[in-house]
Amino acid sequence: MNTRARKRQRNMWILRILGIGFFAYLFFGFMLMPCLNTLLSIFRAKNAAGETDPFAVIRFFFAGNMRKYVWNSLKLALCLVVTVNIVGISIVLLTEYFDIKGAKILRLGYMTTLIYSGVALVTGYLFLYAPDGILTTAVANAFPGFDKSWFTGFRAVLFTMTFACTSNHALFLRNAIRGIDYNTVEAARNMGAKPFKVLRKVVFPTLIPTMFSLTVMTFITGLCAMSAPTLLGYDSINPEIVRLAGSSAADEAFPQARAALLSIILAMFTIILLTTLSAYERRGHYLSVSKTKAKLVKQKITNPAANVLAHIYAYVLFVIYMTPVVMIVIFSFQTYGAIRMKKLDLSQWTFINFFGKQDYEYMTNRGKYKLREGAISGVFSNEATLGGIKLSFILSAIAAAMACVIVVMACNYIFKHRKEKSGVALEYALLFPWLLPTILICYSYRSFFNSNNVWYVGNMNLYYAQRVRMLIVMAYTVTKLPFSLRMIKASFYMIDEELEDAARNLGSSPIRTFLRVKLPIILPSVLAVFALNFNALFTEYDMSATFASSYGTSYAMVIQAMCREEGLYGYNVNASGRRCASTVFIMLVSGLILYLVYGVGARDLEERLEIRKRRKERLARLLPHRKKNDP
Repeated sequence: MNTRARKRQRNMWILRILGIGFFAYLFFGFMLMPCLNTLLSIFRAKNAAGETDPFAVIRFFFAGNMRKYVWNSLKLALCLVVTVNIVGISIVLLTEYFDIKGAKILRLGYMTTLIYSGVALVTGYLFLYAPDGILTTAVANAFPGFDKSWFTGFRAVLFTMTFACTSNHALFLRNAIRGIDYNTVEAARNMGAKPFKVLRKVVFPTLIPTMFSLTVMTFITGLCAMSAPTLLGYDSINPEIVRLAGSSAADEAFPQARAALLSIILAMFTIILLTTLSAYERRGHYLSVSKTKAKLVKQKITNPAANVLAHIYAYVLFVIYMTPVVMIVIFSFQTYGAIRMKKLDLSQWTFINFFGKQDYEYMTNRGKYKLREGAISGVFSNEATLGGIKLSFILSAIAAAMACVIVVMACNYIFKHRKEKSGVALEYALLFPWLLPTILICYSYRSFFNSNNVWYVGNMNLYYAQRVRMLIVMAYTVTKLPFSLRMIKASFYMIDEELEDAARNLGSSPIRTFLRVKLPIILPSVLAVFALNFNALFTEYDMSATFASSYGTSYAMVIQAMCREEGLYGYNVNASGRRCASTVFIMLVSGLILYLVYGVGARDLEERLEIRKRRKERLARLLPHRKKNDP
């Protein structure tokens, strides 16, 4: 027994050393070193004479137009804080606090941004509001003096992101409002307070911590915006970083150092905001409630005029949210001619945007007809689109799984050594990517690993050819570590320590105890985090654009490229239709994953048993001759 115990102890010591070495390799190799290299590259820039000038980029920043990109991003972030909070708070109040007719239908409409985002969402708004969009064309025909190019630049980005960024309010603020103690609301009403005074004096103070967190998240989202500014033509920081990363010194002055400086500026803003948020949370903002908490009852708006205005406002927002979704779904089944003309033809329904191929005949400038075989193709028949789907699916699945495995291993160590410095250091190391904007991490990877001199990756150029896919997976994994840690760590608190003690007393090894006792308890949460990570990465655009390469063209980049290549030389004739079909496909995949996570996965044991009981009763009614003992 002593020999077996010593052997087990030696094996655990070896595993611990290997684990510490792995996390140290991950942190220093793929988090710290690339970012430090980006910081130092600012001071290694060379002037026109070929001499190293540490402050050349900084002088260029104040003398050139780089300040414009910083100011544009700040202006967008500040405006989004106002508009997103107004719309986000109002949609939650209309569906959860006030008694509005059709609140369940309104809630579904307001939550559509959860099932499509990024490039898919922006292209949906472009389909409606672009100069040749459906609604813009209809309004211009009705009012000849209407400016058809209104949906460009700052106005278009602000409008799109205002409704795209309310998904956090729909999730987190909704939970905060539903957690309000109704006894406090009822007490204020009994004292003669009017509904809106109760809202201002009783309800809003309990929501301040959540609203503050959402405000910080919205500001960072606006500051680091990528998809909307790129597609809608707005000069902000992230698109400029991607442009500079693909440029060379022959085209303009030290583009790589300028991209590094903009990345560091973004990181400084992010660190300041997250530090402020942490300090605010440590102050503690709590509200005393009664010992017996009562469920919130929806409040009726007693003023008839205010009630009518609230209903009108609620359904106007519903129309804004639902119109892109409905029009994209409808036009995904239309022919390329109807989509190009932006005219709905109910007599021509087709599945060609999803499946199959058709030939296309067109006339050249010389008056001759040419035939392009298979120029009209669906999402699942087009090689580029299908290749993007396969690549994004594989890379996202690998990265989501790696993030979950790494975090599960880390959390197991953190909970065993939570009173030791090593456990605290490991937790902060995994939270480190939250301090940096995604674009900084990706740009650092691109510049640092685009070399044959990085010894700890075998002196391989990871940005070369198919190796860029490995780089994308690492970037995906690292950026998802903090979120995965916060979610999975919470599930470890559900593990009863007595179960682990009992397994140890029965002679079970630590690895066997983890696999047979701990893992089954946390597995539902791990699978939920995997699904959410995959859902976010599958349609990710920002990181993919930074690693732009023919070997790393993701699904989102394929969708974005459809806007440029439609009909070029007689190819990709129905690119707009395929783009609509791609958006529908993304909505189906995202909706299914959200249903599995928040629908099926959120059911407790009692609900599962009740559903199983009802299923057996339905089966018994359908098959009355079936014996009770049949399986």
